[in-house]
Amino acid sequence: MRYRPIVISAVLLFLFAVLGSGLVAFMHDNTAARIAENQRRALLRSLNELVPRDQYDNDIYTDIIYVRDAELLGTRDPVPVYRARLNGWPVAAVFAPLAPDGYNGNIRLLVAVKMDGTLAGVRVLAHRETPGLGDHIESERSDWILGFNGKSLRHPSVENWKVKRDGGVFDQFTGATITPRAVVAAVKNTLLYYRAHGQSLFEKHPAKAS
Repeated sequence: MRYRPIVISAVLLFLFAVLGSGLVAFMHDNTAARIAENQRRALLRSLNELVPRDQYDNDIYTDIIYVRDAELLGTRDPVPVYRARLNGWPVAAVFAPLAPDGYNGNIRLLVAVKMDGTLAGVRVLAHRETPGLGDHIESERSDWILGFNGKSLRHPSVENWKVKRDGGVFDQFTGATITPRAVVAAVKNTLLYYRAHGQSLFEKHPAKAS
């Protein structure tokens, strides 16, 4: 009988452990789902800023393929390309490349390219650049990123796709050249990728990352 309190304590501890694990798993599942939904909505908002909703009629979020080009897209990982169509016809391809040489690391971008090779626009999805300096790449803080609208490899020419400090046409920020230099290079490289592969992007079926 002297073992009975020990057994009861062990059973209670076991039950509390099971209950605690269940609560943690429940909270994790609900939190993960909520975070994923918030990320989906934020991405859709950015996509619709670049390609307005009245310009396409497909589900741009799921009409997606993945492409690879470490040199031009900034990463060895598959890069998503969201495809906008209207009445079945291609409208724009929105790439999510990396600018790998930001001041504080990778800068995640959305680069929307129209079928004629001109930019519908560029947005920054995530970065760790210095607040007050490098964060001027955000559309909420500055209109600098809007300067890509309508640009192409013909306007300006490829050799002029640099910040002014490097002899190009794009403005840099006071006290921060590395960040805009990285973004300009990444956008140019995305356009180079589109020039080489744009015709085939809409021929592939939607797929998951490999």
